[in-house]
Amino acid sequence: MISSIAELISDRIGAMPAGERRAAQTLIANYPLTGLKTVAEFSAAAGVSSPTILRFVARLGFQNYPEFQSALQDELAAQLQSPVSRTLNPGSTGGAVSPMLEATLDNLRETFRHLTDKQLADIAARLAERRGKTFLIGGRFTDPLARYMAAHLAIIQPDVYHLAGQESIWRDRLIDMGKRDILVIFDIRRYQESLVRFAEKAHQRGVQIILFTDQWLSPIARFARHVIAGRTAVPSAWDSSAALFVVAETLIGAVTRQLEAAGAKRIRELENLR
Repeated sequence: MISSIAELISDRIGAMPAGERRAAQTLIANYPLTGLKTVAEFSAAAGVSSPTILRFVARLGFQNYPEFQSALQDELAAQLQSPVSRTLNPGSTGGAVSPMLEATLDNLRETFRHLTDKQLADIAARLAERRGKTFLIGGRFTDPLARYMAAHLAIIQPDVYHLAGQESIWRDRLIDMGKRDILVIFDIRRYQESLVRFAEKAHQRGVQIILFTDQWLSPIARFARHVIAGRTAVPSAWDSSAALFVVAETLIGAVTRQLEAAGAKRIRELENLR
C-alpha cells in the first residue's frame, strides 16, 4: 500500500535537519497546495533555500520535484472524490465481504504503522491533564466517533463536552473556550467547511486542537497541535472510519489508565448516583 506524503513526513520528520523540518511543517500547514507551487515559491514560504526543498523531497523518496508534485496531484484528486465517482470506479465494485474486510484490516495496520508510541502517549497525556475543558466534535459521518469518545471520557473526568447541533450552536460555545482547553475534531474527505471555520476560530482563542483525519489531511491540520492521520479508503462508495475508531478507543484506554485512581473514584460516585 502506497504511503501518502503526509505519512512519509510523519515517519521521517524526526531524522530531518532543521531546514527540512521547516519545509515539512510548511507543507503540512497548507497541505497539499504548498507542494504544488514551484520550488522557489515553496522555499520562500518555508523560509529555506531551494536546495533544502530538493533535499527534503529526496528524503521522502522521490527522484525529483516533478515526481513529488505528481504524487501530490494524485492525492488531491483522491481528496476530491465523491461517493458517486467511487461507485463508478471498476476497482470499487463487487459485493463480497472479503475485500472489504481485508481493506479495513490493511487500514488498521497502516494507520498504526505511521503512529508512533510517543505520539499516542503525548495525546493521551494531554487528554488526561485535566487543566481545562475538553470539547469533541465531528462531521456529518464522523460525529458518532466524537460522541462515542466524549461519552467515555466524561465518565472518567469532568468537563468533557460533545458539541452537537447546528454550527451556530458550536460558535456560541467558543465563548467558553480558552488556552487551557482541548478541542478534538474528526474530519475526513470531503472535508466539512463549517468544521474548518470553527477550528480556525478556536485556534485563534488559543485552544489546543487534536485532529483525527485521513491520510490526505483535512485543512484543519494547519491549526492542530496533534494530527492523527488514519487510513479510510475501502472498496466502497463510502470511506471507512474503522481505523480512526480504533485509535480513539486506544486513546480512551490510555487516558483511563493514566487517570486510574481519579477515574475509578469518579466511576464509583457515578454508580452511587444511579
